[in-house]
Amino acid sequence: MSETKIALVTGGSRGLGKDMALSLVRKGLDVILTYRSQKEEAGAVVQELEAAGRRAVALPLDMNNLGSYDGFVQAVANHLSGWNATGIDFLVNNAGIGGTVPFEKVTEAFFDEFLNVHYKGIFFLTQKLLPHLNEGGGIVNVSTGTTRFVNPGYSVYASMKGAMEVLTRYWAKELGPKGIRSNIVAPGPVETDFNNGTIRSNPQLKERLAALSPLNRVGRPDDIGGVVAFLCTDEARWVNAQRIEVAGGINP
Repeated sequence: MSETKIALVTGGSRGLGKDMALSLVRKGLDVILTYRSQKEEAGAVVQELEAAGRRAVALPLDMNNLGSYDGFVQAVANHLSGWNATGIDFLVNNAGIGGTVPFEKVTEAFFDEFLNVHYKGIFFLTQKLLPHLNEGGGIVNVSTGTTRFVNPGYSVYASMKGAMEVLTRYWAKELGPKGIRSNIVAPGPVETDFNNGTIRSNPQLKERLAALSPLNRVGRPDDIGGVVAFLCTDEARWVNAQRIEVAGGINP
C-alpha cells in the first residue's frame, strides 16, 4: 500500500483551491482535486502538480447537486484503488460560490444554492467520504472572515459559513476518537477570481480593504494555501477544533 499522504481538495482548480493544492504538493502529499465545469483549467493544474513530482487527478463535482455525491465518492474510491491507497488522509472543503445580495432582496433559490454549496453539501459529502478518510487524518473547512466582521450583502454567505464553523467543532468532538482532526481556516479579503474577481478588478475596493489591515494590503492565494497545508501535516497533530483566521489582522 502507498504510504504517501493524500489530500482531497474541493474546488481545487482555481483561486485559493489551486494554491492549496500546490502547497500540499510542496509538503509531499498527493492530491485529488475537484472542479465544477472548467475541465481544461483543472487539467492544467494537475499537470503542474505532477510536474512537482506528485500524483494528482481532477474529478468533476457540483456541490449544488447532492444527488451526484455517490458517483463522485465511487470515482474517488476507484482512483484510490488505482494508486494502491487505503483512503484519503485529509479532506479540504474549499469549493464555494460568491455573491452579495442585500437581505431584503434574497430569493429562496439564491438561499438554497448557498445552503447546498456551503453547508448542506459539506455536511453530506463529508459524511459519504468518511469511510474513505484514514484514521489519524484531518478535515479543513474553509470559512470566511465575514463570520467575525460584518459587510452588507453577505448575510447568506456568512451565515452558512458560520453554521459550518459550528459543525466543524462538533466534528472535532465526534471524530476525535478516530484520530481525525477538524479545523477551520477563515480567509479575509483575498485577491482572486472569486465572486467574479470583485477585489482584483476593483482598485478602489482593493485599496479600501487593504487599509483595514495593519499590513496595508489584501490577501493573496499563497497567504492561505500554506496555512491549509500546515494543518495537513504531522506538525499540526495537536491542532484541533480551531478557527484560524488568515486576514492580516483586519479590524473593520
